[in-house]
This record gives sequence, C-alpha cells and structure tokens, in this order.
Amino acid sequence: MDLKRINALIRDIPDFPKPGILFKDIFPLFQDPIAVEMVITHIVNHINTSFDKKIDVIVGLDARGFLFGPIIAMRLGAAFAPVRKAGKLPGTTIQVAYEKEYGTDLFEMQCDSIKPGQNVIVIDDLIATGGSARGAQELIEKMRGNVLSFIFLIELEFLKGKDILKAPVYSMIKA
Repeated sequence: MDLKRINALIRDIPDFPKPGILFKDIFPLFQDPIAVEMVITHIVNHINTSFDKKIDVIVGLDARGFLFGPIIAMRLGAAFAPVRKAGKLPGTTIQVAYEKEYGTDLFEMQCDSIKPGQNVIVIDDLIATGGSARGAQELIEKMRGNVLSFIFLIELEFLKGKDILKAPVYSMIKA
C-alpha cells in the first residue's frame, strides 16, 4: 500500500466547521480510484488477518463511514448497518447522545440492524476525540452486538480518542 499516495490526496481545511478545527478532507481521495481500491483492500486484508471470528456486520458512521463501509462489508460477505444522525432513519430506531470535537449530537440505528451476539466492526474516516465512535459502540451494545474493533482511515493521535473505546482501534494514517 502506498501511504504517501493516500496522504497526498487528503487535504487540510483550516477552521472548518468552526474556527480552531483543522478538517481532514478525504473527498479528493475519491478522485483516484486506485487509491480508493488500495484503502479498501488494505482494510479488508487487515480484518481478514486480525480476526478468527466471522464478521457479521460492518457499521459505518454518518457520513463518511458510508463511503467505505458497504464496500468492505460486501468484500467480507457481511451485512452493512448505518449509524445516522437523529431523524434520518425510517422505522423503529434506538438513539444515544454523543460528544464530538465541536459539540453534542444524537446518533440512531434501526433496531433490527444488529442481532444479539453478532460480531461487529465499526468503520469511519477519522477518529478525533472518539465521541462518535463511542456513541456507535453504545448503540451496538444496546442491541447486544459484539464490537470487535474500530477501523479508521485517519487517527488524530493527540486527541487520544481511542482511549475511551472498549475495543481495539486500527488506523491507517496517524496524524
């Protein structure tokens, strides 16, 4: 995997979405299909070599976890389940409040998206403070799923977000 190629496609946007935040914009990555394939293949290989349990569900976090999660789920033969901001999912949902780097928000999942005992991996583009990942963890635990790991494209190590999570964290790029 060519991390230099992937890193070169991620751009920093200062003061977004508010002053003092340095936003990591991954959308330029999607202008390079080979780079996207490298990311997907790397994550799938990491999962296949790291877990001896069947992965039942890949959970993607709103919204950039939706870009990688379904493709990874398909490659693993697993289901995909989205975690969305409140009010965006139809049907019966469960909800949890979570803290993010720049405020508080609500996450939801459809009640039937994870069955008790299923093995779950959570995917998102970036971990900062860990609040959104922890919110997803709480939702999965409410449905009695087993969070095996959290996987991120980018980890902002200085914010120590992985320290609040109960499962191992894997990040391709540490910033």
